[in-house]
Amino acid sequence: MHTSSHALARLLGDWAGPGPAHRRLSDLVRLLILDGRLPLDTALPGERDLAAVLGISRTTVSTAYTTLREQGYLTARDRARGRTRVPPGDRQPEPGTAGPDLLDFSHAASPAPGEALHRAYTRALDQLPRYLPRHGYAHVGLGELRAAVAQRYTDRGLPTAPEQILVTNGAQHAFSLLVRTILRPRDRVVTDHPSYPHALRVLRNAGCRITPVAVTDDGWDVDTLVTAARGAALAFLIPDFHNPTGLLLSEVDRPRLRLDCPLVVDETMAELALDADPPVPVAAYHPGVISIGSAAKTFWGGLRVGWLRADRELVQRLGQARSGTDLGTPVVEQLACAELLREIGELLPDRLAGMRERRSLLLDLVRTRLPDWTVGRSSGGLSVWARLPDPVSSALAAVAPQFGVHLAAGPRFGIGGAFERYLRLPYSLDADPMRAGIEGIASALAAVRSGHRADPSPTPLA
Repeated sequence: MHTSSHALARLLGDWAGPGPAHRRLSDLVRLLILDGRLPLDTALPGERDLAAVLGISRTTVSTAYTTLREQGYLTARDRARGRTRVPPGDRQPEPGTAGPDLLDFSHAASPAPGEALHRAYTRALDQLPRYLPRHGYAHVGLGELRAAVAQRYTDRGLPTAPEQILVTNGAQHAFSLLVRTILRPRDRVVTDHPSYPHALRVLRNAGCRITPVAVTDDGWDVDTLVTAARGAALAFLIPDFHNPTGLLLSEVDRPRLRLDCPLVVDETMAELALDADPPVPVAAYHPGVISIGSAAKTFWGGLRVGWLRADRELVQRLGQARSGTDLGTPVVEQLACAELLREIGELLPDRLAGMRERRSLLLDLVRTRLPDWTVGRSSGGLSVWARLPDPVSSALAAVAPQFGVHLAAGPRFGIGGAFERYLRLPYSLDADPMRAGIEGIASALAAVRSGHRADPSPTPLA
């Protein structure tokens, strides 16, 4: 696999800034590799060609490539284009695994409700003996969990039968399975923009053409969405406390969302209403909508249980299709999730109150330590979308580990290098780590603006 100079330039975006150009270039290419936006074993463009496209000297590109080779991010073969790699022990941590020396601001997920989760697993284990004589495979999910999920949809204003529920290994699995089953390469898919990075990756890996429609400070432009969806094979939206912005599609606009293509709605944040009434599912207005949900944001990311709500025929089709990759979701986790859903009315108020407190603290810290940042309004979910005065999001994310913080750069949430002026800030950390993290971000930002680094060599990231 190789990438062209023009493709790499699009990924780099507006990379101008203070300090030596070769260091900015090597920093940003390293971040693209660690973020997965430049896949491993990808051949980078030749020095002369990239220099011409970026409008810089070949020496600058050569020096940046040499730095990346020395750091272990490019192969070092004579007379061959360098290929991307990650040196042993220097992998970018996945969300939630930043290691003891890095504060993880890259993920938006709360810690588990410890006592309630323990109680749910205890009850699940008590129920397990009646499943042991069976084979343990349930390609559409256990009846108990399908019924609990269906009841939750019904309680939220969308009457649902258990047969309309497919249980999966998380929301990401549900979306991947759906894309593999109903889409073909070159199909056009409409998404809101910014959007969830892993959903964008699923669409890219499937060879789909993505049509992004902007989500602004005022929310969604429904008329533009309707126009963009004409002739599309699918639309994927996050209308319930949108990730990363936290915005909520209004009750006025939900009935207007009549698209000329199948619509998939990500509802993983739907239960996390902080400053708004819990939203009625979009599918309550449009019966053909496919809804995807998960226990990860409401309860705990380690509980790898998700689901998809659709008509019975599609649920059966997807259940049959998944046998090519897996044979079902673990039984104990399904039973535990069903227990948590039955207790959700008692669990949510305290969890939401804690999220409001952490969000308030984060906003206070940003106002104090990053006063020239503009934070968008967030009526729910787990993050805010901050606008930076300069297009330095990727540079900041590349430098931040030297100051003890792991960040997800704004362009991770976009297409074609967009959102260099934005950064997602989650409020899922406790107070002390959040304070330390904002201090680290402020120090990293000062280093980026001055063109200096705390250390010319990269800090280990795992």
